[in-house]
Amino acid sequence: MARRPTIKDIARQAGVSESAVSFALNDRPGVSQDTRARIRRVAEELGWQPNSAARALSGERSGAVGLVLARPAHTLGVESFFLQLVSGIQEVLSAARTALLFQVVEDIDAECAVYRRWWAERRVDGVLVVDPRTSDPRPALLEALALPAVTIGEALPPGGADGGAPAGPGDRGGACAAPSLAPSSAPSPAPSGVASSAPSSVRADDAGAMAQVLEHLYGLGHRRIVHVAGLPGLAHTVRRMESLRDEAARRGLGPDQVRSVVTDYSDAEGAAATRRVLAEPDPPTALVYDNDVMAVAGSAVAAGLGIPVPGRLSIVAWDDSALCRVTHPRLTALVRDTAGFGRLAAEELLAVLAGSPPGVRISERPRLEPRESTAPPPAHT
Repeated sequence: MARRPTIKDIARQAGVSESAVSFALNDRPGVSQDTRARIRRVAEELGWQPNSAARALSGERSGAVGLVLARPAHTLGVESFFLQLVSGIQEVLSAARTALLFQVVEDIDAECAVYRRWWAERRVDGVLVVDPRTSDPRPALLEALALPAVTIGEALPPGGADGGAPAGPGDRGGACAAPSLAPSSAPSPAPSGVASSAPSSVRADDAGAMAQVLEHLYGLGHRRIVHVAGLPGLAHTVRRMESLRDEAARRGLGPDQVRSVVTDYSDAEGAAATRRVLAEPDPPTALVYDNDVMAVAGSAVAAGLGIPVPGRLSIVAWDDSALCRVTHPRLTALVRDTAGFGRLAAEELLAVLAGSPPGVRISERPRLEPRESTAPPPAHT
């Protein structure tokens, strides 16, 4: 097994002391510019890299940021959103030579426990937080830990559906309670140069996107519409449901005509919800799905029931993907730059870690692309 080069190896080959190597590699005074350049050249030739654990223990950065997903694991392998999001995050972090520490957990309490462990072990310099909740304990915990964070997918504008809701299960104490640490046992809370621990955010216009969908379907003549939504505790699910309800009410459509049903984002639950609503005495003429996987599953259910799309049923997918473009008929979908969403979040976190104050970045609004899966409903409906 190859041995990793050490400071002693660099000192021997450069013909200097180990302390000179330490000064040069840590940008400290005490060596000349020529000596510093020679030491760094030798270090590069030997393939030397700093020990991240040792640097973290000395109060320097770990060179990593964290991302935790508290979602059912079976829903992640089929959903393209997170793959695209992570690809955008990685694009920025790789260019900055920053690692991404990724973990999937069962629930939000387990997510908070991961944050506490990472903080105590100094494993990450900051975190990217996804899936804002209607009552979210994570911002308070991260602020108490002084762990820099960027929340991905908060409401636009501020003060929307996210605020003021009562705490849900798992939000009262436990792993998500603010820490109480004796000063002697608390590690230094944040790397030097970080301006603040208050979370930054990358915001998304879910309400505006849903308004586009309803405008499209209403304009085609649909008056019975069901939104097959995702997990009910997520803030963006609530925003979409509320926007659908409000936009329907503006057009004189009541909850008996336009409504939402919740699922876990999986193809199985998307298919099951589709079967239920299509079996009703007055079934919807249009279905809006919160992701591409459920939309494709719903289209397959309709085909199995002998319901033509779009002849008797129109279908809209929230997130466009290759699935939407290769299925038959091709699915009308909301197109957005999900990788760009990830890039914005990673850029904001790196900016905060470099000393910038926390800020808000706005992602571009999704654009509805009509395809063959939406058309006017049958005349008799």
